[in-house]
This record gives sequence, C-alpha cells and structure tokens, in this order.
Amino acid sequence: MSKHFKTTAFLTAALVSTALTSGAALAMDKDKAGVWGDDQSVSEGTVTAKKVMAEKNGWLVVHRTDEAMKPGPVVGHAPIKMGKNMDVAAILTEEVESGDMLMLMVHSEDGGMETGIFEYTLGAKEDGPIRKDGNLVMTTITAK
Repeated sequence: MSKHFKTTAFLTAALVSTALTSGAALAMDKDKAGVWGDDQSVSEGTVTAKKVMAEKNGWLVVHRTDEAMKPGPVVGHAPIKMGKNMDVAAILTEEVESGDMLMLMVHSEDGGMETGIFEYTLGAKEDGPIRKDGNLVMTTITAK
C-alpha cells in the first residue's frame, strides 16, 4: 500500500467516526427536552428563556402560575425549533407585575388548523403542552 492511500484511508475513517459521534451527540441532545430560565425583569414587555431544548418544532409558552404550580392563562409565546434554542424571548400579551410567578413551558405545533400559528387556549389540545416521562417540560420563574 502506498503512503498516500494509508493517509487517505486514515483521514476518511476519522471523518466518518467524527460524523457518527456528532450524530449520536445530536440525537442525545434532542432527548434532553427542557427549559432553563432565571427570575428576570419584565419591564420591557418580554420574558426570556436562557435555553430551550425541543424534540420538534413548537412553542415556548409563558403561563401564569402560583404556589400551587399549576399552569394558568397564557401571557406570551414564541416559536422554537427542534433542538437547541438559546435566548428565546416571548412578548408578553398581558400586564405582568413584579413578583408574579411565570411558568415557561414547551408546547407542540400539533393538532391545530395552521402551522406556525399558536392556537392553544387553556385546556385545549391544539398546540398543547409537551410531556416527557409524564411530566410537563417547563421551569418556573418570578418576574422582577
């Protein structure tokens, strides 16, 4: 075998190995559905999730909540794509006061009449909440 053939074969094997490893890592990321956010000011009329991991395209939805930790009315939403989404900002559609508790939740883009239009209302199935292992994919923050 020539030195050139050995080098080419080694580089090809290395590239294939890297591609397979990257694909596996990407597949694992999709399985880690979640929402990460911190308490934050809402004075600009938005709420931002630092990171959202989604198994498919959908929505970051901002619900009112309280100490009972049940999702209440929707007060904002923003589209998200499958995979990792960073700094997702949802425009608030209602007044939110400092001290209000908000639930940042992943919703699907399933069951509605139109793709790309958020159609969920509290309790509806259209564009409804995503569950992972039976639990809602969400986090709770407090407005400052």
